[in-house]
Amino acid sequence: MPPTVRIALANLRFPETPEKSVAAAERAIAEAAAERAEIVCFPECFVPGYRAKNRNVPPANAEFLDQAWKRVALAAAKANITVALGTERSVDGVVVPTVLVVNADGTTAGFQDKVQLDPSEDDTYGAGSGRRVFETGRLKFGIAICHEGWRYPETVRWAARRGAQVVFHPHFHWGEPGDYSPSTFGDPANSFHEKAMLCRAAENTVYFASVNYASEGSPTTSAVVAPDGTLLAYQPYGREGLLVADIDTASATGLLASRYKAAE
Repeated sequence: MPPTVRIALANLRFPETPEKSVAAAERAIAEAAAERAEIVCFPECFVPGYRAKNRNVPPANAEFLDQAWKRVALAAAKANITVALGTERSVDGVVVPTVLVVNADGTTAGFQDKVQLDPSEDDTYGAGSGRRVFETGRLKFGIAICHEGWRYPETVRWAARRGAQVVFHPHFHWGEPGDYSPSTFGDPANSFHEKAMLCRAAENTVYFASVNYASEGSPTTSAVVAPDGTLLAYQPYGREGLLVADIDTASATGLLASRYKAAE
């Protein structure tokens, strides 16, 4: 049998309130564990909700986040599953988009901050610094948050060159009036974003697992791409729920990433 690891992407609707984001995360963690996934990843800043225009997310609250993270840690430990939670945190007084990684025993593995911001985020968020690779059981993984995975392929290659077998890509991509609404993944008439998912996997010979919020008319959906750049699984557009996929870690060799010769 190949060394497979089951992963889950929490393709959830935008939370109505920060408190409901935590409750939704707890439910998704339990559901992912019931599906026998070893790790579940959430969209960008799911707790308390990404601070997009017209989303009406309350100001950052350190006390709320601390309690939210504790609840997520308890849920992870109860379900015995690793969690990659899209959230935010204060770094030197600046709100930074981040992913909190919680081990299956409920302990904190660490954070991966968003280092490369989209220009539209400059007045809302600050950029973090530094990158790292995480491990859970048989799986080694990196994280590239939204704009990083779309526009800065070197963020994915960095993780692949350090042994990551999958790079998780939490993002926020919301349907706006007049946007093209695809019905099939990688539609040639759509924007470049889903094609970029295929490229990030193929150009590094690793899995790329991208998770978005569920919304009608969204230009992108959650998907898992195999190391050869072929689509392994994707979530039907606008449908809330878990996307579960078994990945063969032996096929995630990182070969093409390792052949990159430029200095880092």
